[in-house]
Amino acid sequence: MADFPRSLIEFQRRFPDERACAAYLARVRWPDGFRCPSCGQGKGWELSSKAFTWECASCRRQTSVTAGTVMHASKLPLTVWLWAAYLMATHSNGIAALQLQGQLGLGSYKSAWLLAAKLRRAMVAPGRALLAGLVEVDETTIPLRRKDEPPASGHGRSHQGKMLVAAGVEVHDGGPGRVRLGTIQDASAESLHAFVGAHVEAGATARTDGWSGYPGAPGVTHEPHVVGPMAAHVVLPWTHRVFANLKRWALGVYHGLRRKHLQSYLDEFAFRFNRRHTRHAAFRSLLGIAVAKMPTTYNMLIKPEATA
Repeated sequence: MADFPRSLIEFQRRFPDERACAAYLARVRWPDGFRCPSCGQGKGWELSSKAFTWECASCRRQTSVTAGTVMHASKLPLTVWLWAAYLMATHSNGIAALQLQGQLGLGSYKSAWLLAAKLRRAMVAPGRALLAGLVEVDETTIPLRRKDEPPASGHGRSHQGKMLVAAGVEVHDGGPGRVRLGTIQDASAESLHAFVGAHVEAGATARTDGWSGYPGAPGVTHEPHVVGPMAAHVVLPWTHRVFANLKRWALGVYHGLRRKHLQSYLDEFAFRFNRRHTRHAAFRSLLGIAVAKMPTTYNMLIKPEATA
């Protein structure tokens, strides 16, 4: 399981058909052997009469390898799911739905978008560890993709016509560690404290640019560095680098982001950034989270505020 495909040819050899894909997903979902999601018992067998389905020896419940996951009830072949996961996890800049449609020969853009959106939901591991140690925290604005909203004007913390994003970046030995990104309503203490509380471990040190919204964030030591508008990158180099890369990626791959789906794209960027040194292993990470995630419907994706 540790030998990850490192090329498209190797991937094709590893996953040539539905059977190979199902066997791999079963190993990822049940690394210690089948376990019934209903009664929790570990004894069962694979059915010969139903494709990729196991029956529990205790309660007799039948469970397919994709049941209760982000792939639940999907009509797409497993080969398509694994190809999409591989492309999204290993491409250095990711892949847009239109490209995914062409690469995988999907019949519609909607199918490609839905596939990518569901995999994007699987890029946040349940119970992931909070940022620890020294953490740079800052916020920035990202232009809206919609044409009916005016561009931002002015300077400072104004965000008219733009979307506000906060970032936390661990600093290890003078370099960046893990990153967390999140949408925020405004640059008030209420919004910034909520971001810090959700992503930074108690006892960590939050280094900021001295903005008045940061002091008092519960559980962390605040290390402010009051700077001018042209010098923030000196004391917060890694958040500024993350923001610069994020903006280039958003424009280059997606030609701008929409407010409704912004958080899911931020999660995608963070997933790829945090695995930048183990990109091929990210494929297994993505599938591991995907089989642990609850099903995601089309309505949940197009109305994310209803599931927030």
